[in-house]
Amino acid sequence: MIYVTNSHQHVMMCFRKTTTFIYFTKYVLMGNHPDQIDHSELEKSKVHIIVEIIEYMSNAVVSKTIIKKVTGNVTVSSLDAGEEVAEKTSPYDTFVQVIDGTAELTIRDRSYKLRLGEGIIVPGHVKHRFNAAVPFKMLATVIKSGYED
Repeated sequence: MIYVTNSHQHVMMCFRKTTTFIYFTKYVLMGNHPDQIDHSELEKSKVHIIVEIIEYMSNAVVSKTIIKKVTGNVTVSSLDAGEEVAEKTSPYDTFVQVIDGTAELTIRDRSYKLRLGEGIIVPGHVKHRFNAAVPFKMLATVIKSGYED
């Protein structure tokens, strides 16, 4: 299941079509609750096309957990144009790589424009936020350990 929030703050339901059948997926708001993103992992020992794991949804931020362990996690997210991930602080460093489009990221009031294939390490304990002037997808990797300078 994939969870989503949008600027209208509605729960969304969506049909997805595969090559052989149609199945129902329910979308749930992310809101300000990090526990409301999909924490189920992708199937192991199977090739995945990362940029295709999630799709863009109008007026929405969509996130899917690729792998989640007590030692860290990898998440893929898509942001539609005009959407943002509100300012937040993480206790751990986070490596972010843009896998589609162009992301606007602000770290400590300094703005960065990340293009397809570019990545950056967001330091732990530092305020940061993402904005989408155009739609983009990103892969975020968090390794949970003590914060080293």
